[in-house]
Amino acid sequence: MFDSITGSIKNAVNKIRHKDDIASLKKAITELKKSLLKADVHHKTTKELVTAIELETKKNGIGQNSFLNALKDELTNVLTTSGNQGFVFSNTPPTVILMTGLQGSGKTTTTGKLANYLKLRKKKVLVAAADLQRLAAVEQLKQIATQIEVDIYFDDNEKDPVKIATAAKEKARKELYDVLLIDTAGRLAIDEELMAQLHEVKEAVNPNEIFYVADSLTGHDATKTATSFKEQIGIDGVILSKYDGDTKGGVAISIAHQVGVPLRFIGIGEKMPDLEVFIPDRIVSRLMGAGDIEGLAEKTAAVIDEKKAKEVTKKIKKGEFNFNDFLEQLAMMSKLGSMKSIIGMIPGLSQMAGPLKDMDFENSDEIKRIKALIGSMTPKERETPSLMNPSRKKRIAKGSGLSEAQINKILKQFKNASKMAKKLSSKGGMKGLQNMMSQMQGQGGPGGLNLPK
Repeated sequence: MFDSITGSIKNAVNKIRHKDDIASLKKAITELKKSLLKADVHHKTTKELVTAIELETKKNGIGQNSFLNALKDELTNVLTTSGNQGFVFSNTPPTVILMTGLQGSGKTTTTGKLANYLKLRKKKVLVAAADLQRLAAVEQLKQIATQIEVDIYFDDNEKDPVKIATAAKEKARKELYDVLLIDTAGRLAIDEELMAQLHEVKEAVNPNEIFYVADSLTGHDATKTATSFKEQIGIDGVILSKYDGDTKGGVAISIAHQVGVPLRFIGIGEKMPDLEVFIPDRIVSRLMGAGDIEGLAEKTAAVIDEKKAKEVTKKIKKGEFNFNDFLEQLAMMSKLGSMKSIIGMIPGLSQMAGPLKDMDFENSDEIKRIKALIGSMTPKERETPSLMNPSRKKRIAKGSGLSEAQINKILKQFKNASKMAKKLSSKGGMKGLQNMMSQMQGQGGPGGLNLPK
């Protein structure tokens, strides 16, 4: 997700080869400035950032370590603005959030992603379909609510979004929901009618916070529209959508700095789990190639059953991992979101994951074939992979629609993966994983920056 900017930071750092070399610092600053502007970081943010980094580096003595420390500190400053981080719950439930944004920004999808994020954290969530401007918005939110299994309030006969919002709030209060997310109308551009309607909804429900969903693909326009919404409606945070499609990525660095409200979440994929909380120091760690172990731990804790995880670990160590375990792990991994976002959080892996980043745990042809194979097995065969013999394989091939060659290939891959997992579990977890990835990529070691401690 931050690969382009991380690579640019590395190039800038490598310009400083000797201590107290003012010429090399100038080269590093020039390289960094060009890279940030190319990455679509706002020109004012870029200017302030590189000036502060240069002054701080000179103050502490020119060298790679002082440059990195200055970069880390100043990036954190730029990404930090007054206001809440992540999701903040009201002292008196329900927490009411008004979801705002222009048409096409991904507002309705983001409402679903935020509902899913909260549901995974054991919160009772109600979404309200108050976007009556776009014909398909209510139907889209209904489908999303069904998909993620959260409740929705809608009224197909009501044409007044204010009445829908107030009725939804009353339902949320009476039925003891923790959170109410109200999907409001958007338009192709900011106009008086839109703002008047949003003001009415805001006055009627008195939300705890207003989130503005900004489309990262619009670059600096996302900053302009967020600023306009802040001035006319008042917003408490920005959610940046479609960040996975933004190859430049710089808008995430400058939007909070330019708008003056915190960036709260970023959408990093098309799936419902692909929403990440935006916490400045964690993001800086990722920008500098050092991963985000805290974020990864939080993400996995929300979807992993600790008891089951321990059971699977024991099985792996004993070499008893079976097809039922595989299906369970697959279901768990799909709840984590895209592989790209997971790998970006592991120190040293973001630069070396290669094709693994684009792995789809649900829709890849390989996964579909494996599911077809397992679906044609008997319960005993799933539990004991070693039972596989030629006659069983022939029967499974007919039932799954796969060739015997495909069956043999998948079984061999499963056997090798089980062996690798067993080996990995006895080699120290994360370090073993990094070593394995290094071997797979033909590199000597992790590719992150050597951050000073």
